[in-house]
Amino acid sequence: MPSVSEIINGISTVISTRTFDGALDDESNPVAIGLKREEDIEIRDMRVMDGFSVTFAGNHLKINYQSECTLKEVSDPKFENDLSQMLETISSYLKKEYRKQTKSTFSLTKKGDLKAIVQNLSRTRSWVQASQEYEIGGMDGVEPVGEPQEPERNKDVDNWLALDTNKKPKNDKRKKSDGEKE
Repeated sequence: MPSVSEIINGISTVISTRTFDGALDDESNPVAIGLKREEDIEIRDMRVMDGFSVTFAGNHLKINYQSECTLKEVSDPKFENDLSQMLETISSYLKKEYRKQTKSTFSLTKKGDLKAIVQNLSRTRSWVQASQEYEIGGMDGVEPVGEPQEPERNKDVDNWLALDTNKKPKNDKRKKSDGEKE
């Protein structure tokens, strides 16, 4: 079973060497991730701009996908399913390339719902940013990401806070509030 640092280094290696537009594989063929920019386009069509990135938090991996789209695509009822499918395509690509790089595997389990934000660029074009969080399987020794915990205060800080006498300055002419001391 690979260690935490081996998993993160393996995924980072895949992201840095194989995911940019125009990347080539070991046989000098274009890398096929499954993104829209890889589809053949006619000379009159505009170039499709899309891409992805990943972030780590504890034992979670978050895939962020961004793309230009038309308002017609956004209004399609299958738009969210298409985004979800694109994120699944990216996650399967990461697992496949990780297996090639490190000769070991890892698993990704979906956590939560797909989050997507669509913004208008013009009357015909829009920009979508979608993200999906996954839990990385096999990462032993890593604390799961959860609610932030209140850190324990130092005893010296408590003593310093106890020094507050809550005295009002002589020139303060405001009326006392109900819970205020004299």
